[in-house]
Amino acid sequence: MACQREILRASAAPPAIGPYSQAVRAGELLFCSGQIPLDPATGEIVGATAGEQARRCLENLSAVCDAAGTTLQRSLRVTVYMTDLAAFAEVNEVYASFFVHDPPARVTVGVAQLPRGAYVEIDAIVAL
Repeated sequence: MACQREILRASAAPPAIGPYSQAVRAGELLFCSGQIPLDPATGEIVGATAGEQARRCLENLSAVCDAAGTTLQRSLRVTVYMTDLAAFAEVNEVYASFFVHDPPARVTVGVAQLPRGAYVEIDAIVAL
């Protein structure tokens, strides 16, 4: 059985900064690429702390979900990439404000570096 793929572009989220799509729809799933904390209007990193950057990442992911006709709250799995796991509690607090009830499955990974010097990057798989 062939899988139908649909590329999604969200004007309210920062455009991809490389050869990838913001998201791909396949069946009833939306595979969202990682979002770093870019301001959609300026393309610049925003947030001086990991928590502030996590908020912008989640806002960007929300914009991608909205463009696909779904919401971030329908996430099935989220992956959080952090350059400093000592900021885990701060990122967790922001994350919890986006997923108040029935949060999705999640993985948090410590990484050496992220694009443009970001402290946080977040991706998601979301039900449509």
